Amino acid sequence: MNLIEADAVIVGAGPVGLFQVFELGLLEIKAHVIDSLEHVGGQCVELYPDKPIYDIPAVPVCTGQELTDSLLKQIEPFGATFHLGQEVTVVEKKDDGRFFIETSKGTQFLTKTIFIAAGVGAFQPRQLRVEGIEAYEGTQLHYRVKNPANFAGKNLMIVGGGDSALDWALNFCEGNKDGGANKAQSVILVHRRDGFKAAPASVAKMKELCDAYEMQFIVGQVTGIEEQGGKLTGAKVTGGDGVTRVVPMDEMLVFFGLSPKLGPIANWGLEIERKQLKVDTEKFSTNVQGIFAVGDINTYPGKKKLILSGFHECALAAFGAAPFIFPEKKIHLQYTTTSPKLHKVLGVETPSFDD
Repeated sequence: MNLIEADAVIVGAGPVGLFQVFELGLLEIKAHVIDSLEHVGGQCVELYPDKPIYDIPAVPVCTGQELTDSLLKQIEPFGATFHLGQEVTVVEKKDDGRFFIETSKGTQFLTKTIFIAAGVGAFQPRQLRVEGIEAYEGTQLHYRVKNPANFAGKNLMIVGGGDSALDWALNFCEGNKDGGANKAQSVILVHRRDGFKAAPASVAKMKELCDAYEMQFIVGQVTGIEEQGGKLTGAKVTGGDGVTRVVPMDEMLVFFGLSPKLGPIANWGLEIERKQLKVDTEKFSTNVQGIFAVGDINTYPGKKKLILSGFHECALAAFGAAPFIFPEKKIHLQYTTTSPKLHKVLGVETPSFDD
């Protein structure tokens, strides 16, 4: 396999990884992007593509999928190369200061810089531990919703007490804005206690729907399953009173949150604090010169896990990386509103202003 020589390799194709492509592109640095998922968008697309996001500057509301689509449009001029469905397995620093990278598919790079934008790492949903239930994963047991329409008209059991569990319970109970096309036949929410980590407004709405007999809430834990003819027909739910009841259902959706796993990143010699990479706040460099970390995977005093914070980090990381890529070149801050050079890079015409 051919060795790809690169100026920058970005690990992670979520919103922050995509915006890192943009910030590097403005400095005329072309990037290769690696992601373990088969598509771009990271958690936004994998876990909640239809969930609204309200805190992107100048965008009052957008979904995770819409944000991803807009970022892809924004970075089109920079011709990034994507290597999807593969995980970085090897990172070695060479004598000339560059890094050798190899992925799980055998793709090899020799790069001057690395940008880790891997979110919470190789995230995996926390799984329901019940004997025999793993046989139904992907058919009747689900840890994420990729296509809400697949659950329309079904009897659903949703397990969990966080935002994802409540959001999807409300979504499937009420349908969506296009006339209720995703409305389930029935929705039963199961949570181990009467307290929730979800937004209070969502909890209040859920209780209102329960009072109106439009959905049901059970305090308890799933402790077993009922099967018939090779199909999952129900779940055994043990309540706080110690009584176990069989609850019929067609599909089970479990939302216990994510279990962050750094995976191979943990072996790259980087300074780690609570499964996150320590960085400075000048360049967002790790303790290894030439390796930067942006977005949810990094930590520093005052860190806030917000997409907009990640975007800010991308800008400073790009400027921090420029000396590794162009050691003889002095990098000046330019503005996309007025710089003919940036207009050329972006493929747009420089506007002319009449006096």
